[in-house]
Amino acid sequence: MGRDEQPLIGESQSFLEVLDEVSRVAPLDRPVLVVGERGTGKELIAERLHFLSGRWDRPLVKLNCGAISESLLESELFGHEAGAFTDASRARQGRFELADGGSLFLDELATTSMNVQEKLLRVIEYGQYERLGSSATREVDVRLVGATNVDLPALAETGRFRADLLDRLAFDVITLPALRDRREDILPLAEHFAMRMTRELGREVFSGFSTNARDLLLNHRWPGNIRQLKNVIERAVYRHDDPEQPLSAIQFDPFESPWRPGGDRAQAQAMQPDEPLPSDLRARLDELEKRFVQRALAEHRGNQRQAAERLGLSYDQLRGIIRKHDIKVNR
Repeated sequence: MGRDEQPLIGESQSFLEVLDEVSRVAPLDRPVLVVGERGTGKELIAERLHFLSGRWDRPLVKLNCGAISESLLESELFGHEAGAFTDASRARQGRFELADGGSLFLDELATTSMNVQEKLLRVIEYGQYERLGSSATREVDVRLVGATNVDLPALAETGRFRADLLDRLAFDVITLPALRDRREDILPLAEHFAMRMTRELGREVFSGFSTNARDLLLNHRWPGNIRQLKNVIERAVYRHDDPEQPLSAIQFDPFESPWRPGGDRAQAQAMQPDEPLPSDLRARLDELEKRFVQRALAEHRGNQRQAAERLGLSYDQLRGIIRKHDIKVNR
């Protein structure tokens, strides 16, 4: 597994049901549509579909349709002949041709144009296509796996996606649950990413997560799903200064900063450009730190764990600030 890949790790019922569904449909030589939020592992499911099929020893070719301009996507998919367009100095195979006999994974299908969708429909139905700049019909044997993070039936109803193509793609649809809906898998995945990052840093051992860190991980909404979890854990591990102690500091948003452009402090400075500089900066920062912690504790009725999460601090960090400023905590 490459360092940027996500593992298929999980014990939740929803995740196990997805794996069972993949195992059932993988041997069938039919298109499959994989649906899920960003970061849920759609590409990994496509790989599993391929390697559990009879095409496992043939090519698995991947293409993110959303990462290529509309003018180039057709050439990427179907290839072109020399002189088909400016800079086409020689003939080039497309992804369908490269995947002949194997599988082709097309991510972000919803971004494709109607013209490309029409040609995809023809390939799925008849296994035929033409390179750009050629009238010669070519035949290809490819199992197509499509992926999207949007509601394709809704797009089809409004005419923004071909309904006939959707019918062909959706022989079966595998919908991946969001990470927040498979909470039992959060900590095993976090442990996996933490230990992998520990090895990458050359450290001998990962000492686990503190109770507060585990609570934060379990209660976060994870809008970026597994990909976000991976980034959060790897960032926390490399910033952890004492590997022999459990990891307690979790920062979900790497952009969080009092000096973030457009943030509260930046906006306050924009509104008060002539505010005098403090004569004692550290005393002023201590004052702000104490005031914000007091506000967070008041908003959460003295619940220190919730106040810590609201401020992006670990429980231990918040406790240290409370002791530092002798803040009274009302329960």
